[in-house]
Amino acid sequence: MARVRLGVAERRAELLRAAVEQIEARGVAAVRIADVASALGVSNALVLYHFSTKEKLVAAAFTHAAEDDLAHLRKLLGRRTTALRRLRAAVRWYAPTGQAKGWRLWIEGWAAALREPALLEVTRDLDRQWKQALAEVVAEGVIAGEFHCADPNAAALRLTALLDGLAVQMTAYAGAVSRTRALEWVDEALARELGLERAALTAS
Repeated sequence: MARVRLGVAERRAELLRAAVEQIEARGVAAVRIADVASALGVSNALVLYHFSTKEKLVAAAFTHAAEDDLAHLRKLLGRRTTALRRLRAAVRWYAPTGQAKGWRLWIEGWAAALREPALLEVTRDLDRQWKQALAEVVAEGVIAGEFHCADPNAAALRLTALLDGLAVQMTAYAGAVSRTRALEWVDEALARELGLERAALTAS
């Protein structure tokens, strides 16, 4: 059966989705242009037409995945409710026990970024945007008098560092930390950063 002819933007999106799936399954180092082409039943030449090298395809695939995650983060943080509710929803979603897109993918990305400048730029920008989004809502909560935090940027850095570290432990070492315990630590850290008792997170 003949494939449906797609526009340029649609074709790129299809290739990027396939690349993300192949990276998650095989890892950055092992994935090949041929793997992405084969998954879609297209030629290697078609993939290379849109992304001239594997490195550019991989960087674009991570950007594609990051945009999905960031869109969801902004949706959570943009809700019409208290800053505290928004922050708790965001950090619990970001945590490795939530539905944030493939932690295995991001761990692969961090490792590969040590050797790939283009990928380093993507992961660094994603990290910056996550921290900035969280810091902005912390600052909103401080202004609204919901809680106290002397340095929202530092609080965002410490929270994401904890979440990233838990993700590595729970993804690389199955059973190292239970889901319940991880969420307890996340809540404890958020409460501590905001100068609140942990009970205040659910009371809000």
